[in-house]
Amino acid sequence: MSQRPENTTIDLSCLGRAPTAQDLVASLDEFGIALFTLMTVMTGIADLVFLEEIFYIYNKLPSSKRAILMWINGAGPLIASTSCIGMWVPRATMFTDFTAAVYFAIVIHKFLLMMIKECGGQNAFLRHFGNDEFKVSTGPCCCCCLCLPTMRVTRQTLFVLKWGTFQFAFLRPLFMFITIVLWTNGNYRPSNMSPSDAGLWISIINGILTITAIWSVGIMFNHVRSILVTKRIIAKFALYQIALIISQLQPAIINMIATGGAIPCAPPLPASTRGSYINEQLLILEMFVLTILSRFFYRRRYEDLHNVSISADDCGVVRSRCNSSHDPEAAKMHI
Repeated sequence: MSQRPENTTIDLSCLGRAPTAQDLVASLDEFGIALFTLMTVMTGIADLVFLEEIFYIYNKLPSSKRAILMWINGAGPLIASTSCIGMWVPRATMFTDFTAAVYFAIVIHKFLLMMIKECGGQNAFLRHFGNDEFKVSTGPCCCCCLCLPTMRVTRQTLFVLKWGTFQFAFLRPLFMFITIVLWTNGNYRPSNMSPSDAGLWISIINGILTITAIWSVGIMFNHVRSILVTKRIIAKFALYQIALIISQLQPAIINMIATGGAIPCAPPLPASTRGSYINEQLLILEMFVLTILSRFFYRRRYEDLHNVSISADDCGVVRSRCNSSHDPEAAKMHI
């Protein structure tokens, strides 16, 4: 006698779109309400810390460094804020991801410019390192290629490194915009990675652009880290790397896990939406911690630092220090 299959019931919400904000809030239990409240409070604290940091930067630091430092310090609070919006409004996830991706692409370019600024600007950098060479055999793609030739530090090579990060800041928003257009038209699904789908090729292009940008930052960091060690550049670079991995790699991993069925549907959240929901809550927690750490490592007065030795010939770059002494030996100073 043949055995009849058991009847199984599938909730229709597991097969449909992400729920609206009203449906999501209505489905929350006491624990869910407490969790959402905690995540929102953490986001608010991160934003307040950033506003206080802006006030400090604007009043205490040189005007030439204000904009760059504000951009870099704003990465954590902005990603936390977009994640909080995506957590409350699941259908807005694509737009919040777009905003965070565009902002962090610009932050990568700003971080490279910050390292040059910390050395006194482009002219001072070229004078100080004019006889050196960039080591290109560094991560993330060429750390094992020790046979690669070095590049002489010139205005042209410095432009190439800047271009490596600028192309990411320019092209990443463009491809994210194309992604949103395709998603709105029903031609793009993050869970579909088949060769016939645009999502796979957009992800590959974004990966190449990302690797090129962080390679440029890695080359510059390896060249200046010994000089800028008292400016906490190693800790700042570590925070930048952690934010990069968290904001770029973590969503991709969680999306693959959700696509593979490891994250089950939890009505009213489909499996893919629940994966984004988990990622957003993790991002809020992680970016909250990074915001607090960034405030600690970026909070210092530039005039109190003693680091890069610059000769009296560089008086045109740092006038405030050089004007205090006319003796070439006494004019030795630190940025």
